[in-house]
Amino acid sequence: MASEHDDGTPESAAPGADGRPAPPDNYRVGATPQTPVWHHDGGEVAIVGAGPGDPDLLTIRAWRLLETADTVLYDSLTNERLLAQLSECECIDVGKRSTPRTTQEQIHTLLRDRAAAGEHVVRLKGGDPVVFGRGGEEASVLAAAEIPFQIVPGVTSVVAAPELVGIPVTHREVASSFTVITGHEAADKADSTLSWDALADRVAAGETLIVVMGVRRLPEYVAALRDRGTPADLPVAMVEKASWPDQQTVTGTLETIVQRAEAAEITPPATTIIGDVVGKRHPTEMD
Repeated sequence: MASEHDDGTPESAAPGADGRPAPPDNYRVGATPQTPVWHHDGGEVAIVGAGPGDPDLLTIRAWRLLETADTVLYDSLTNERLLAQLSECECIDVGKRSTPRTTQEQIHTLLRDRAAAGEHVVRLKGGDPVVFGRGGEEASVLAAAEIPFQIVPGVTSVVAAPELVGIPVTHREVASSFTVITGHEAADKADSTLSWDALADRVAAGETLIVVMGVRRLPEYVAALRDRGTPADLPVAMVEKASWPDQQTVTGTLETIVQRAEAAEITPPATTIIGDVVGKRHPTEMD
């Protein structure tokens, strides 16, 4: 039984420097010190979501894998603050913005070769590793090569971007569902898998539409909605570099957002939120 202070407070819950109870020395949120994060003594790959950018938004499991990895293959948008803390492993930039540009096949080869050599490898990807990323593709490659792997979810910008600036993705009064699409694809693409007729109908009915990776095609998908009768005064917000020090937010309507985004010089990465939930925005301390 834990010993107590004179006021009856358990020894293990003695207040810390901030006045809150301090956890026991062996305390780990979500895991005990004996719980392994790697499941094989030989080679293994962890496909890990890094969250939107701020290292504080990493999951505890993600951090435990990073601090015990032999090699980390990271994307271009990985925060330098995080990389600076990984002094015990080899960190390799495999982002598509690296010079020379790393191809996806080269990433596959690195994953296979490093794991085959017995290394614990973290494939660190922005946001969530499989939401509009190639985590699923990389998992298939590893499975085909019979290399053990795990996937660790990350905080996706789909919800992080709006929430950090005080926009609820759903709200009981205005939206009970949301749809997420990638803005990489041209809105008028003949063989598109997206139905802009259906998207416009759902947005008009109150659903929230979230577009990721769509800065360059913003005029196209705004026009696609307007051409299908979506009201010009429907609220829209764009959040650039969510959770980073230079995060910025632009708000407007379908009629004004293109001009306002251009005036603010919004650049990727940015998340666009379309719908009445934008009108429920209450700026936060993170905004």
